[in-house]
Amino acid sequence: MPSRPPLELRSLARLLALLAGSTLSAGLMADDGGAAGMVTTAPKQPAAKDGKSAAPEPNDKEQRAKDAELLNDFVHYILIDRADAAKAMGQGLLDRGFSGTEFTKLVDSTTGYKRFSDAVARAGRTPSLEAVAGALLKAYEGGQLEQARDPAAIQASIQMLSGDLRQRSVARERLLFAGEYAVPKLFATYFSGADVATNAEIRRILVELGRHSIMPLVTALPKLNPTQQEQVCLILGDLPQTQSLPFLYDLASTTQSDSVRNAAQSAIHAISGAVNTQMPLAERYSDLADAYLKGSPSLMTFPNDAHQLVWEYQPGTGLTFQGVDTRVFPQTMAMQMSERALMKDPASSRAVSTWIAANLSRELRSPEGYENPVYGKDRHDAMYYAVAAGPGVGQNVLGKALDAGDTPLVRRALAALEKTAGRDLWKAYQDPTVRKPLLEALKYPNRRVQYEAALAIGTAQPKDPFEGAPTVVRTLGSSIRQASAKYALVVAPTTELQQTASELLRKNGFTVLPPATSIDEVRQAIADSPGVDVILANRLPSQQTGDLIAQSQSDARLRATPILAVVTPQGRQDLYPRYARDVRVRLLTDGAGPKDVETSVMELIDAASGGLITGDEAEAYKTRSLGVLRDLAMAGSPILSVVEAQGPLIGAVAESKGDTKARIAEVLSLIATSQAQVALTDAALAAEGAERAKLLGYVADSAKRFGNMLEARQVQALVSLTSKAAGDEATAAAAVVGALNLEGSGVVPLILGADK
Repeated sequence: MPSRPPLELRSLARLLALLAGSTLSAGLMADDGGAAGMVTTAPKQPAAKDGKSAAPEPNDKEQRAKDAELLNDFVHYILIDRADAAKAMGQGLLDRGFSGTEFTKLVDSTTGYKRFSDAVARAGRTPSLEAVAGALLKAYEGGQLEQARDPAAIQASIQMLSGDLRQRSVARERLLFAGEYAVPKLFATYFSGADVATNAEIRRILVELGRHSIMPLVTALPKLNPTQQEQVCLILGDLPQTQSLPFLYDLASTTQSDSVRNAAQSAIHAISGAVNTQMPLAERYSDLADAYLKGSPSLMTFPNDAHQLVWEYQPGTGLTFQGVDTRVFPQTMAMQMSERALMKDPASSRAVSTWIAANLSRELRSPEGYENPVYGKDRHDAMYYAVAAGPGVGQNVLGKALDAGDTPLVRRALAALEKTAGRDLWKAYQDPTVRKPLLEALKYPNRRVQYEAALAIGTAQPKDPFEGAPTVVRTLGSSIRQASAKYALVVAPTTELQQTASELLRKNGFTVLPPATSIDEVRQAIADSPGVDVILANRLPSQQTGDLIAQSQSDARLRATPILAVVTPQGRQDLYPRYARDVRVRLLTDGAGPKDVETSVMELIDAASGGLITGDEAEAYKTRSLGVLRDLAMAGSPILSVVEAQGPLIGAVAESKGDTKARIAEVLSLIATSQAQVALTDAALAAEGAERAKLLGYVADSAKRFGNMLEARQVQALVSLTSKAAGDEATAAAAVVGALNLEGSGVVPLILGADK
């Protein structure tokens, strides 16, 4: 008899049979260990080419047996350190397209959770298996949640609360696992006349659910009858979270029932230790709105879920929720709490500012094509409200964005201010006690923000002096020459790792600051650079990586700079909980290849700061800056002197060409210095044909405005050019000579032909 094939070949044969008629995903054979995650439907069996049906799917029993074998093989190969085979088996499981519930049932009925989780934990320490193992674990945990959150399962668990001790214990565990999703049915049962013992169990569970209970309960609170309001207040009083305080104060101040007021105040006292009726309700709701906008972890019930719950209550239908994408949930709730504040005080500029900031941030972070169920698509876009609110609110929004280090939001706030900021804003800036976010933005550690702040200020053409005015014009000038440059900092423990990372970044067009083992080593280089677009921390120990991230985020010149940290799998596990929601930080395991690093750098910069400045954007900044400089020069602004930009302009006029060169020349012709006139004339003399004629026109304009400030060599060259050139070029040169008003009449030699 022939020998039986080895286990590996049998496993691969089963895998291929299982996936017959479909193409394995690229992730199966990829070297980077990538896995896109679970899909929700199994691949369909394709039809045969001859039009007949392909081989039928195996029956359910056969399929379950094959799935179980595949899962057992996945675990087996992990335990014997066969990463390649384990990866193939794991990817095969992913490609089966199980729903979360189906995969959870498969694990529980095959390997059991402990054996599966032990194997996944071990796989997580192998770079090539990390993504596949993580996707499978996520699928299992997702299935557990699907089962726990199923309304029928929740109702069944509530019914078990009236059973024996073991049934009550199992029911309680399941309901607590379901979390916020269990509250509607718990709430409905509690007020439906259930027996005293069941209600006592429900009350206990609602309290143990902690923050998961708060938003459903406070949402219902205003529309309950007084008896129900008292009961809810008693429950909220047993929950230590301050999130419910604005709603309790609101109830206490609006109820007509003394007993409800007393219950609300008792709950307030139990939570905060005192009752303070002096603070306006609008301020309390605004505090909560700001906490949401800042992304306070205590306000996120399911931080690892794709969606969070937003609640509604109607007496006829009870508590209902809508799922809002986790990426925009904080902003959505900040808007809702701000609206509550405005209902209490329509004049609250703080509430308006938070609402505007949250709405701009919501729009920025909404996935493409996403329809927020709380913010209907029939409403205006966020910028509509931002500009309608005016520059006072706009500055408050900018201040919030600056404090948060939220670069995309800073830029949106600046865009709104550029449309609305005028003279009144600058009069307010004369008060030394007033915060000046626009001036702070000039020092923000992101060149896009610096340029856009300078453009907003320059466009406003302030008439009153303010500190930092020269910085505005210098920033506009630097955008003309340096906008497309990109800078990176590499921090790594060894020279070899520093060089490897630096070379990779240079290949992608970055100017790399001197590599270092810490930020402190390159303080001066950081100060001398126009800005740092990205920091690459390459294989530092996890503790040092965490310290570097914290240090950079507290540094005035680096706090907005995105950081890509290449770490060990253990390092990623250590750091991930701290930075999972920080768009300025990305963790990459050290098994990643150069292409992964390149892609991660670009994605990170895009998410954290809107991406690198492209060539087209650099041209746009240049054009806008030149327009503002021209307007300032034409207006003769006593506050924003264009002479502060002459250095970059002089450098740029020699390097530029075409329309850009002409625009720079026009601005130089408006600057009353010999350096500007000399540089402009040199540029004109170096040009040819129609371009020279146009530039000579600007030289003539300069001479008419400010007189002759040229060097003798240039005068001689211009006089010579008048006779050697022809047509428009000769006439333009002659116009310059005339505008210079040369002593001894510069035209005589031309008439006599002495230069021939």
